[in-house]
Amino acid sequence: MMAVLTQQQKDIFYHRNYAHRGLHTKDRTVPENSLAAFRRAAEKGYGIELDVQLSRDGQVVVFHDDTLDRVTGVVGRVDSYDYEDLKKMHLCGTKETIPLFTEVLKNIKGAGPLIVELKTGPRNNELCEKTLAILKTFHQDFCIESFNPFIVAWFRKHAPEIVRGQLASGYDAMKKVQPGLVARLLSSCFFNFTARPHFIAYQIGPHPAVVDRFQKKGGLLFGWTAHERSAESYCDGMIFEFYEPELKY
Repeated sequence: MMAVLTQQQKDIFYHRNYAHRGLHTKDRTVPENSLAAFRRAAEKGYGIELDVQLSRDGQVVVFHDDTLDRVTGVVGRVDSYDYEDLKKMHLCGTKETIPLFTEVLKNIKGAGPLIVELKTGPRNNELCEKTLAILKTFHQDFCIESFNPFIVAWFRKHAPEIVRGQLASGYDAMKKVQPGLVARLLSSCFFNFTARPHFIAYQIGPHPAVVDRFQKKGGLLFGWTAHERSAESYCDGMIFEFYEPELKY
């Protein structure tokens, strides 16, 4: 099942390219989810995709992984540190540090539409409430998405006017992070009946028939994460990294 987009809403997001975690670089000199990466993307006019989650003291921060080690070298979960500690951690050995969501929004004037991924954690409702409150002050086009269908459903209930998307990947990828049955249900977008997304953002490659049916009925299909242009042939929006495509296609 899907929610219906107006033509005006479709036009905002359709056939646009979105810089994955900002316009970061493969050599990590411009790190993912950094203010520098977001400024680069905004300066070029790209749409932007980013990730939000909570610090221990309830600040909405922009960071992808549950744990800090891959990007900062620090051991532990993001939500086990207060923001005062997180903001001292450097991204990929650069001077860039973990930004607040509010800081990012102040630095992306001129960017295309924003895709905000809400990460799953132990305080999902709090993350949804605080993210929504921040987005209500943001005066550019945006949508939200999550791998967690119950986060998407939260926005269906509390902010139905906001464009929302269900993130998903194939079963083989999903089972690496979820138990077998849960992975099967999530990879097949089983919970669309409760989330009622406007779009599905599916990992580039084979996808189940339910995704094709969703697209044929008028729902948007975003692809992630592109490293070259070939997937533009079937996706309605593209989340990309490590190359610089046209703003729209």
